[in-house]
Amino acid sequence: MANKYPFLKDKVVLITGGTGSFGKNFIKHLLKNSEVRKLIIFSRDELKQSVMASELTDERLRFFLGDVRDLPRLQRAFHGVDIVVHAAALKQVPTLEYNPFEAVKTNVLGSQNVIDAAIDQGVSKVLLISTDKAAQPINLYGSTKLCAEKLFISGNVYADRQTKFSCVRYGNVIGSRGSIVEILLQNREAKTVYVTDERMTRFWLNLEQTFKLVTFALENMEGGEIFIPKAPTMKVIDLFNTIVPKAKKKITGIRPGEKLHEILITADEARHTVELEEYFVVLPENVEIGDSRYHRFHQVGKKLEPGFCFTSDNNTVCLTDKELLRVVEKMS
Repeated sequence: MANKYPFLKDKVVLITGGTGSFGKNFIKHLLKNSEVRKLIIFSRDELKQSVMASELTDERLRFFLGDVRDLPRLQRAFHGVDIVVHAAALKQVPTLEYNPFEAVKTNVLGSQNVIDAAIDQGVSKVLLISTDKAAQPINLYGSTKLCAEKLFISGNVYADRQTKFSCVRYGNVIGSRGSIVEILLQNREAKTVYVTDERMTRFWLNLEQTFKLVTFALENMEGGEIFIPKAPTMKVIDLFNTIVPKAKKKITGIRPGEKLHEILITADEARHTVELEEYFVVLPENVEIGDSRYHRFHQVGKKLEPGFCFTSDNNTVCLTDKELLRVVEKMS
């Protein structure tokens, strides 16, 4: 076992949504690369927990059945925990457009429950896994994740610096469960595939890049930041042409709640964002004069140009066909 993350040594880490795509793979990553004392999987799916327990036999693992909608259950689960990564969410955009309050109960009220439980139980650090759809949202999912971000950032006021709350925000993850990449890989012999719009672009990361972002944020967070990767972009039609080149592409039109292009940093956020080598850090707007917590970000980073915004159609870094295929081959 490598100790890639010394700051996690002997810590108790809990992942909400720990049986989801990110949670499950991040747990495997931490078991292999860190000396955490205990890893707690908090989720509501007993079957997925059972399957996971049979696949992973590490003695540091604990399984806690519960729902983020249930505050008392979270309070019990967070007892003695040092770090919480909040990845539990409902996220299927078309489904949530027609079931909006279910998303509110999990993504908004559930996030507030995580905040309250963490403060009550004295958790040191809590990190929200957010999405590019939270930046200038047009769909219900993005709106609930924007609410969750705002709740996390303001949670620092109530925690009196005893518990730190921050966020990471990124785009699509290649190979996550139910993703378009996974669907295409399962149907590589399909004669016809359906594309919503030929112009559509998206940000893309692989799982390893998400782990790197999350661990960077956990190690460096002071509370109130949103950490954003310099993610590459690719046209959705190019992704289809790379994975299923022989299939006929039929254009269906954008679905309810979809954007043509995604945003990771808005022009308004850019005014209080610092650019680092691999990441952007959106600092809280209400930083008091003389607050030294964020000085090191300014020391090693730089301010963004006026009017800057980071969108999937103005990004200068593109995901190439070869890079995509390298990731896809590892999944096969």
